[in-house]
Amino acid sequence: MKKSTLKKYAQLIAKVGANVQKGQYVTVVASVDQELLANYVVEECYKLGAHLVTVEWESDVVSKTQYKKASAKALSEFPAWKEEKQKFINEHLPVMIYIESSDPDALKGVNQKKVSEVHRNLVSKIKPYRDERENKYQWTIAGAPSKAWAKKVFPELSAKKAVEKLWEAILSTSRCGEDPIKAWDEHNQNLDKKAKHLNSLNLDYLHYESKNGTNFKVWLNEKALWIAGGERIRHSGVYFNPNIPTEECFTTPISGKAEGIVYSSKPLSYNGELIENFSIRFKDGKAVEVKAEKGQNLLEEMIKMDEGACKLGEVALVPYDSPINNTGLLFFNTLYDENAACHLALGLGFGNTIKDFEKYSNKELREMGVNDSGIHVDFMIGTKDLSITGYTRDGKKVQIFKEGNWAF
Repeated sequence: MKKSTLKKYAQLIAKVGANVQKGQYVTVVASVDQELLANYVVEECYKLGAHLVTVEWESDVVSKTQYKKASAKALSEFPAWKEEKQKFINEHLPVMIYIESSDPDALKGVNQKKVSEVHRNLVSKIKPYRDERENKYQWTIAGAPSKAWAKKVFPELSAKKAVEKLWEAILSTSRCGEDPIKAWDEHNQNLDKKAKHLNSLNLDYLHYESKNGTNFKVWLNEKALWIAGGERIRHSGVYFNPNIPTEECFTTPISGKAEGIVYSSKPLSYNGELIENFSIRFKDGKAVEVKAEKGQNLLEEMIKMDEGACKLGEVALVPYDSPINNTGLLFFNTLYDENAACHLALGLGFGNTIKDFEKYSNKELREMGVNDSGIHVDFMIGTKDLSITGYTRDGKKVQIFKEGNWAF
């Protein structure tokens, strides 16, 4: 990887993704194997006027050891310094930049009941702070290949060659070419046109059908707002791109209003393990039955994580002929695979997908049907033959997707 290319990617992350503003605190979360990219991102943040940039290092290897050796009680501890950290975050609202490079099988062999228990315990303590700062800060997530991840995608190649090939895929799908800034401006404008058209339809519900067995209906909030590409901060209006790359138009459905069955079209990496070839059946808005050829127990644990984990928090539309899907690669990473196909998400809904969300408190948004949960897990259901029909509130029938792609 040329340093000049890596620096260009870092600039894309800091400027287009996070859109760091002068005087802001910034936190970069990265794996220990991504020191060079993390450093370039730090440099770009300072060029944009950041007040202070802090890096938090992560390690798949250490995380696995922790889950194997430490008790769930110990891993669930929330000492005073962690609480003070949450208070600091809510006071200063640092920009959060996540560099994703995890091994899809990072926690394979770990007791997933323990992982779920720890997650549940920590979320119960952190979530009130997260709710308080929701829609008030910029954040972005971008990928960088680790050897383990690259070998998962390209098992036939040497580790070095696999990393090179995954870098090529990441940079091309992230539109990090000759002029990334211009490319993203055009891309966001195109996505915004799709979102505006969806918002003009006043949709009541969507009906998904596919030959793989998917036959599913999901209802939308009367004040539902479709969002695509970048988002804006609740009060400052600062525009940022949460995902690099992104191809989706998404909204939050009504919590508790979904019926039918959906079949996965890609594996799901969750808690460091893969769930493959699975289906989820919904009744009265809840996932009441799950089946998986691989990861059945993990899927069952997921939907029992908390009261809202079995309900939907997101509906996202992505054409089958997306740049990511057209690479022909299975990334085994949700950031990329969710932007390769239509997907749904179990768990937390997005308050900013409600019209005039700035006028409402988080409590009011939950009362309006935005699902509440400690998880938000995207799973892919888009196929080549997927049909999505929209039904408007004034009784019209509109084709949204045909043969896996936009019908308009």
